[in-house]
Amino acid sequence: MAYIAGFMTEIKKVSIIVAIAQNLAIGRNNDLLWHISRDLKRFKEITKGHRVIMGKKTFESLPKAPLPNRTNIVVTDDPSEKFEGCITVYSIEDALQYCDNKEESFIIGGGSVYRQFLPFANKLYLTLVHQDFEADIFFPEIDLSDWRLLERTDIEDDTQNDFKYSFLIYVR
Repeated sequence: MAYIAGFMTEIKKVSIIVAIAQNLAIGRNNDLLWHISRDLKRFKEITKGHRVIMGKKTFESLPKAPLPNRTNIVVTDDPSEKFEGCITVYSIEDALQYCDNKEESFIIGGGSVYRQFLPFANKLYLTLVHQDFEADIFFPEIDLSDWRLLERTDIEDDTQNDFKYSFLIYVR
C-alpha cells in the first residue's frame, strides 16, 4: 500500500518513460529538444497497447493526438476541459485510479506530471542524452540509490545526431 494525499492505495504498475539531457532538460517552448528516431520507435514499442498519462501541455504538443493504440489519459486542473478521444482527469489521484497492479501504465510528461508521479513509479525507462541542453522544462532530480539498473544500451553511432545517448531501464 502507498500513501497518497490522505488515503491509502494499492501498489500500481506505474512506469515513467522520458528522454533527458545530462542536465535533466526535457523540453523548451512546449517541444522536444532533439529528434532521435530510435527513441521515438522505442517509445512507441514500449507504450503501445498501454495507458499513457500526460499533462495538458504534453497532449497539446503531440503532432498526432491522441496517441494511437493507447489509452490516453490527460491530467488538467481545469474542470471545464475535456480532451477528445482521451480520458480527462483532474488530479494525480484521479489518474492513479486508471492504473492497476497488472498492466503497466506510462507517465509521458511533462515536467510537473513527472515530478508528481515519481514517488509512485516503480520503473523508469530513460533515454539519457550525453549532453547539456538549454531548456525551460526539466525532469526532477532522481536519487538513483533507490533504483537498480536493469538494462543499459549505449548508442554511439547515430548518424542523425551529433551526440551520444543511452537507453536505461531502472526498477525499484
